[in-house]
Amino acid sequence: MKTGRIVKLISGVYQVDVDGVRFDTKPRGLFRKKKFSPVVGDIVDFEVQNEQEGYIHHVHDRDNELKRPPVSNIDELVIVMSAVEPQFSTQLLDRFLVVAHSYDLEPRILITKKDLTTQDDQEYIQAMLDLYQDIGYPTQFISKNDDRVSIVDEWNHGLIVLSGQSGVGKTTFLNHYRPELNLETNDISKSLNRGKHTTRHVELYERNHGFIADTPGFSALDFDHIEKDELKNYFVDIKDAGQDCKFRNCNHIKEPKCNVKHLVDEGKIAQFRYEHYLQLFNEISNRKVRY
Repeated sequence: MKTGRIVKLISGVYQVDVDGVRFDTKPRGLFRKKKFSPVVGDIVDFEVQNEQEGYIHHVHDRDNELKRPPVSNIDELVIVMSAVEPQFSTQLLDRFLVVAHSYDLEPRILITKKDLTTQDDQEYIQAMLDLYQDIGYPTQFISKNDDRVSIVDEWNHGLIVLSGQSGVGKTTFLNHYRPELNLETNDISKSLNRGKHTTRHVELYERNHGFIADTPGFSALDFDHIEKDELKNYFVDIKDAGQDCKFRNCNHIKEPKCNVKHLVDEGKIAQFRYEHYLQLFNEISNRKVRY
């Protein structure tokens, strides 16, 4: 029996890495009976049938799991956004951060395409990144000629997942980091202000101290797994400030003696962050029940 990490899934075949050696494996029938499927990132025990093939017997407990796309045991989620084409958006960034926290992931913010921006763009984006850095998020703002190896070496050891909407430069980033991968990229749609999905599956690539993964770009973010009363826990600054509200179950909407609203009024919590919280709270409150 061997133990390794699933690094790729295509057509029902799970490729498992054991110290740089890859094995093509399939799960035993018992997984189907339990309605449980291994995912990329899982640590598994498998029985070797011949030189490079085998059957998965056991999936180790997951530290965390991203549902869309399915990846497990993530050490850092890098939320990739572009400065332009598509345009940088704090609202979209906050939505990605909420999803990351809802899955117990540790997010980092990476903004690409600095070389395509005006001086005014750069000053605005850097001011926003300084604000997110103060909240506690590691941030980076990069140009196409910046050294990708030194950038990635700053990140956590283990499994790093690049996540973000289509067209922000996730696959291009990987091609600069590992030119031999030669991954497919596409142009941005000018009318839609977003790219086409070029990454069709999740695959882990080796890097110093672990793996790095590209993921299919998002055209929509799913909040169906989040209840409105949980949302405040996924805005870090609001969660911290909420500990000093009069009521423990304060949702920071219309409740009296709310410390969050007080700090927003004082400018100690960014007004736009609070507005994004309210928008998402209302969105979750008004969603239709699915049967």
